[in-house]
Parts: sequence; C-alpha cells; structure tokens
Amino acid sequence: MLRRQPVTDFRSALTDLWTSAGHGARVSRLLLAPVETLFRAATAGRGMLYDRKLLKSHDMSVPVISVGNLSVGGTGKTPVAAWLARELMERGATPAIVLRGYGGDETLVHERLNEGIIVVANADRVRGMRDAMAEGADAIVLDDAFQHRRAARDADVVLIDADTWTGVTRLLPAGPWREPLKALRRAALVIVTRKMAAADAVASVKRAAMSAAPLVPTATVSLTPAELRSTVTGQTMPLQALEGADVTAIAAVARPESFFQQLTRLGAVVRPHSFRDHYAFSRRDAERLADAAGVSDFAVCTLKDAVKLESFWPPEAGSLWYVSQRLKVEEGRQHIEKLLDDLLAREQ
Repeated sequence: MLRRQPVTDFRSALTDLWTSAGHGARVSRLLLAPVETLFRAATAGRGMLYDRKLLKSHDMSVPVISVGNLSVGGTGKTPVAAWLARELMERGATPAIVLRGYGGDETLVHERLNEGIIVVANADRVRGMRDAMAEGADAIVLDDAFQHRRAARDADVVLIDADTWTGVTRLLPAGPWREPLKALRRAALVIVTRKMAAADAVASVKRAAMSAAPLVPTATVSLTPAELRSTVTGQTMPLQALEGADVTAIAAVARPESFFQQLTRLGAVVRPHSFRDHYAFSRRDAERLADAAGVSDFAVCTLKDAVKLESFWPPEAGSLWYVSQRLKVEEGRQHIEKLLDDLLAREQ
C-alpha cells in the first residue's frame, strides 16, 4: 500500500529541522548558521546589483504583476495568481499567467482554474512574457517570481502563510526563508494567506510585516474547501458528503498534512497517502491508489494531484474526487482593488 514516499520523509525531516525545539534540531541549526550567513550575504548582494541597475531587468510594454513569497513551500501562490488574473479579466484586460511550470502540474491547474486565460510555462520568465504578449496578452501575472528580478514588474504581491508562521525567519538552509522580512519593502502589497490559522496567528503575521515594511499595505485571504468534483464525470457534491465517510486522501503538495487536516475537520475518517511536492504519478501509482481506495467511500485528492492522476485512474475504480478551493478576501480588499486599478491605468 502506498503511504509515504522517501522524498516526503526528507521534506518532513527538513521541517523538523527548521521548527523543532528538540536538542538535535537546535544543534543542527547552530551548525548551519555560517552557511545561512553566506546565503544571506549572497541574497543581499544580488538584490543590491538589481537595485543599482548593475543587473538588468527586462521591461515589457504591458502591465506586469508578480505573485511570490519569501519562504519555500506552499503559501497559496497558484490560487492567488489565478484569482488576480480573473480580476484583471473582469476589468477588461486580456491577462496571461506566466510561470516556470516546474513539475507540469501548476500549468495544468491554471488551465483548469481559468479556462480561456492564456497560460505560458517557461523557465525563462522574460521569454515567457514575450510569448504571452505574442498570444495577445495585454497584462501579465507572474506566478512565483518575487526573487526572479530579471523579469521586470510593475507591482509585487508577496504572500505569507499564517498556518506555518512561527515568528522566526531563518534563511536557508537553517530555515525555510529565501529572504528576510525586510525584503517586503520591495512589495506593493502583502497578502496573508490562511487555511486553518486562527485570527491571532494572522494578526501576528500582519504585525511582523508592518514592522518590517510599514509603508506596504496588507490584506488577508482565506483558502477553504468549496466542494467535491469528480474527475470522471464532472459531477459535484457538497462537502457535507465527507462527514463520517471513510476517505482515501491523496496529496502531492508542499504541506500534505494541511490537506488531510482539512478533510478531518470536515468529519472524514482519513487514510492519508502523501507524496513529495510535484510528484509525477505513474499509471502503476494510480492503480495502487485505486486499489487502496477500494475499502473507502471516496478517493479524494487536491486539484494539483487530480490533473496528473485523472488520465491514469482506472475506470472500474469509480470516481476520483478533488476538493476545489474557495478564495475569500477577509481584509484589505480596497488595497487589492487599488493595486489592480493602478496597474491597468499605467497601460493607458
């Protein structure tokens, strides 16, 4: 039976290293401090070269907004980027989403979330933006590009995840942070994302962000389960169907535990099967998972997993369901609307 992949164990070990209060983890972080210092210096040096125009950023003739974060792992970049693209479309723009396309799943997810919106995957984001413009885009959303400064942008939206916030911002490899909090000063807007975090955790993140970058406005969005969708028939079901149900849960995302906890909170009895982020499912994987799900009421995954598993899922196994997400702006909508309105005004 598939349960956990070795690379997921490695990710769990890293998470323990970064967050554990145990003696071994504290000693390891101490030993990694010199490497962290070198990483901090290299990051600051590279940023300075861009700030002083010694490294070139390539401008586009259309408005560009970047969605990114300061840490490794999931903060909700894909759903937020997709939502911003829809908001731009509703304002009359023809937006494109440009991303690196690592693993392939993010490209497929964007195409599923935003049918009719141009999606371009290219490790060279500058070339990707030019390709998007050639396809007719007059506005661009860069997914996961805060540190990719070679691609110029008119505004940066930076996400911080309240669910994993600890108040400690140690840089790689001693911690999960790519840049220190003061890097938020480059941003036009900070969005605190949450799935299950309580209000006090969100408030703690906002205080830290405002302290590091007092001139940058903040907003809060929640990412919550919306409904179940079948990859086989397209049928939908309310989440209440999970209450008391035995569920084979599949997740190949940055923090699979968060997905499993959401299902548990909905009342499901969860049989978890976790894989490394961007895991490339094979037909054999799908057959094994379908076999494991034979004892369950439902086989449920994330959309990120569904777009890769659905073509391999055995027809005789019945539906593979995924949980769609609902994005809700809880605070700071006026800051988001002003950012988007100002962005499109620059085109005129």
